[in-house]
Order: sequence, then C-alpha cells, then structure tokens
Amino acid sequence: MSAAKKPAKAKESKAELSYELLRSRILDGTYGPGYRLVMDQLARETGVSTIPLREAVRRLQSDGLVEVVRNIGARVAVFDSTQVEHSLHVLARLEGYATAISAPLMTPEQIEASREINARMVEALEEFDPASFTALNRKFHFSIYQHCPDEHLSVLLESEWARLDHMRRSTFTYVPGRARRSVVEHDHMLDLIAAGADPAEIERVACAHKIATADALHNVHATPRTA
Repeated sequence: MSAAKKPAKAKESKAELSYELLRSRILDGTYGPGYRLVMDQLARETGVSTIPLREAVRRLQSDGLVEVVRNIGARVAVFDSTQVEHSLHVLARLEGYATAISAPLMTPEQIEASREINARMVEALEEFDPASFTALNRKFHFSIYQHCPDEHLSVLLESEWARLDHMRRSTFTYVPGRARRSVVEHDHMLDLIAAGADPAEIERVACAHKIATADALHNVHATPRTA
C-alpha cells in the first residue's frame, strides 16, 4: 500500500514546490504583471515537468495572481487602482474582525512587541523607503493576527495580503502622506487592545484604518494631474 502511494506523494510534492516557486517569483517581481507563463519555458527555467507546473498555475489562478486571457494564455495578473481599492475594502473587513478576536488573546509582552515594530516604522519615516515601510507594516499587522484563533480567517488574511503585495508593490509609494497617519492609527489600535476595549470598537477602528488607505489611494487617482 505504501509503495502504491509514493508516486502520488511525489507528484503532490512537485506540484507544491512548483506552486511556491512561481508564487515567490510573482510576489518578488521576477514575473511582473502581464508576464506570460509559457509551460515549456517554465519547465526549462525550473527543471520541473509541465504537469506539476500546470497544477501550480491553476492554484495561482484561484489565488488571483494569475489570469488566463484568450489568445494569450496564462499570464501574471494585471491590476488597476480600482481593483486595489476593492481588495483593500475586503481586507478591511477581514482585518477588523481578526484584530477584534485576536486582541483578548494578546499578553502585555506581545502588545509591547507590536509597539516596537510600530516604533521602527516611525523611525523609518525619517529616510522614507516605501518598500521597507510596507514590509514593516505587514509585520506589524501579522504580529496581531498571529494570535487569531480562527485558522480559516488567518489563511484568508495571508492570501489577501499576498494578492495585494503583488497588486501594489507599496501603496505608500503613491500616498506617502498616508504613512505618518498610519503609525498614529497603529498606536491607537494597540491602546485599545491594551485597555481591553470593547471588541466591536477595536473592529471598527481596525477596519477604518485599512479603509483610510483605500480612500487615500482613491483620492490620488481621482485628482486631475497638471502638466
């Protein structure tokens, strides 16, 4: 029985490795938006056969990182600012709830660890690097979500953040003024968590925090540019 299962496990392993490899190359920008995922070419680049690569591409399509276009085939998904705003609004709801249910489970030491990350974000404002600031921003939020008792919600959050990371290498590149307000809002959230505030209030504040980023991005794209 165990010998019969081996090939299936090997196939599953290759598909998983292919998925992780392609996903990492999409998220780090190696395969940018619109990059065509040609199976034969990918097989030569990765040394993996086309069957697990096709399975990986199907999973990436489900994740929203790949799209299949008529007469073109599979390519890395192309997004516009409206899609980013919509995704931020979806993430706002997820983050609001996740923060609210994580809050009661955080110890004073864990809250302090989140404050230290936010303090590093404040320091990063001095010589502002949008990409580094965004990485710290992600670390800050996940320092809270890691205490989330809902495993399915945690998976959804990871998936949406990954999708957004691909869509907008850094929102703060387009709305740098949002960064300073963001760290103030982080402090407010942590103050509420430390004080044992009503979960509904924590959820409202965490949700509003993300929506404010979506609104800032919308205002940038809605403002006519002068020559």
